[in-house]
Amino acid sequence: MANQDFNIDDLKKSWQEQTVTEVYGTSEIEAMLNKKSRNYVKYIFWISLAEFLFFVAVSIYTIFTADNNESFLNMMKKLGLKITQDIEMNFGHLYFALKIFSLLITAGFVLLFYRNYKKIKVECSLKSLIVQIIKFKKTVNAFILTNIILLILIMFALTFFTIHALKMQNIHLENPTIIGFYAGIIISLSFGILLVLIYYRVVYGIIMRRLGKNLEQLQKIEQEQ
Repeated sequence: MANQDFNIDDLKKSWQEQTVTEVYGTSEIEAMLNKKSRNYVKYIFWISLAEFLFFVAVSIYTIFTADNNESFLNMMKKLGLKITQDIEMNFGHLYFALKIFSLLITAGFVLLFYRNYKKIKVECSLKSLIVQIIKFKKTVNAFILTNIILLILIMFALTFFTIHALKMQNIHLENPTIIGFYAGIIISLSFGILLVLIYYRVVYGIIMRRLGKNLEQLQKIEQEQ
């Protein structure tokens, strides 16, 4: 005997109100991860380009500013150095060369990031995409390491310049002064490296972690295929 409580209209209503979970195929998931990865690489490129343009603007400003070397030269005066025209000119040349060198390094990495961005295409194969993401992560790590090395080289160049100038004027620093001089260099360098690491961890770290998660998911898809 049929169930008198059965109502076809109620059944239709219940069926329509059910939540349908959208299921994506492997190819669709791969395409979404590809697009996200491409966007993350693009963000890194734009950030690095903004950094480069910022440093260019600062460099142009300091070139046309008369007192751009005053802080360093004042520090040399405190060590007992007489700031001659030769010292001022040589320091100006050194400072200019260091700025140009750092700008060229940054510009080189901007171009590398752009090439990586152009190589990651939505229609590229899964294996090619994984390879490109791995290469990009290595490039970012190389960029961070290069900036730290560059900071060390700049500090070394300025220190060598100061020591050479002291020798040229036959100035011998006493123990308390020379200890303070080298301690100041070490503290400044350590603080500079810490700032570089914090900056790149905050600015690049979030994007790189998300890109790393994409890479893990893509590698899982490749293993399943």
